[in-house]
Amino acid sequence: MRIAMMTNNYKPFVGGVPISVEHLAKGLRKKGHEVCIFAPQYEGSTEDKEEEDIVRYRSCEKRLKNKMVIPNIMDPVISREFEKRSFDLIHVHQPMLIGNVAMHLSRKHQIPLVYTYHTRYEEYLHYIGMFSDEKCQKMMRRYLREKGKKLLPKYLNAYANHCDLVIAPSSDLRNYLYQQKIKTPVCVLPTGLSDFAYEKCKESSDRIRREYLGEGKYLLCTVSRMDKEKNLYFLLDCIGKIREQAGDLVKVLFIGEGAEKEALWQYAKEKGLSDTIIFTGGVPNRKVRDYLGACDAFLFSSKSETQGIVLAEAMAAGLPVTAVSACGVNDIVEDGKNGYLAKEDPQAYAKKVLTMLEREEDYKRLKRGAKMTAQNYRMEDIAAQAEQYYQQALWQYDGQNFKERKTAYGYEAVEKKHVKSSVLRLFKIS
Repeated sequence: MRIAMMTNNYKPFVGGVPISVEHLAKGLRKKGHEVCIFAPQYEGSTEDKEEEDIVRYRSCEKRLKNKMVIPNIMDPVISREFEKRSFDLIHVHQPMLIGNVAMHLSRKHQIPLVYTYHTRYEEYLHYIGMFSDEKCQKMMRRYLREKGKKLLPKYLNAYANHCDLVIAPSSDLRNYLYQQKIKTPVCVLPTGLSDFAYEKCKESSDRIRREYLGEGKYLLCTVSRMDKEKNLYFLLDCIGKIREQAGDLVKVLFIGEGAEKEALWQYAKEKGLSDTIIFTGGVPNRKVRDYLGACDAFLFSSKSETQGIVLAEAMAAGLPVTAVSACGVNDIVEDGKNGYLAKEDPQAYAKKVLTMLEREEDYKRLKRGAKMTAQNYRMEDIAAQAEQYYQQALWQYDGQNFKERKTAYGYEAVEKKHVKSSVLRLFKIS
């Protein structure tokens, strides 16, 4: 198959969508498929030297607060490069901006459109500049409670219902989509892990452990963007409760960068955790494995995930997980089998972590369970599932319905003369 993979964000930006796109493309290529990734440019990036078959289209100068670029979907390179290929199928990873372009190209060339629902967009409004003011944020949150719960799902549902297949990264999210009365078939496809994630560099991990653990006994970690939606202030509260009982025996690595990093550090100091918490900053993707291998357990507090990529990576390194029970998390963390699920209560969360560490036999059992779970996320196996879903979409696609569907929402909106109004409408709704 010739597959066009289209996304609003990609490497070098660090996030779940870029990782998902990269791993799926690599897995499909290994199976002999031709995959071309359409992704925005990042000034000064040299990532493409290691990437095959990627089309970079322009992005706007201004970026969002989390350093994500704003794609310029007017760049003619998108349609020009698309026209050079005879693609069998488009797989788009966002319903907005490049999502509108993908819808247009799908209808124009009469090929199936597959869409992965990666993001619960209502959790990310604080990145839009007009909502950065605290007063505006409060007004927007109030508006979302009253109107947004209807408007945003309405837009997303309309987009999904004019795709040929929707992919959900977790079964929890698939159930949510069906509750939203999406009519398009929804399949579950998590992000796969490369073989590299399952390997361990003992020398490097041992060095990291010695560097950060010192005289302590347990080294824990979390890997996350340091941003509001990741619920990291709550995690610091939990670590405060752990310290009350374990004292200096526990050290915790916060791995990642983000807009909240400095504020999180100040909060940690206020809680007396400056000797317990270590902010490592950003770590290259290929080095994260070594940091995971240096630790005893993995902590996770986000409630905004649609899937748990980093949870699978932690389990591939043999780490049991303690996480807040939430959509995207419950699919991979099985309470008492490969980790523990906790309520969003610092005392209850801390108790789960301490139980995991202090009961040696239980800890060994949870480690084995974590490694077994991770085996289900190998990149090649996920790519094989995707291949079946694509074939299903191709088989079900009915070109005879093209005339009827071309006027559906999302097609005329991206004709050249309507692009400006379409984008304005998009942001008005979302």
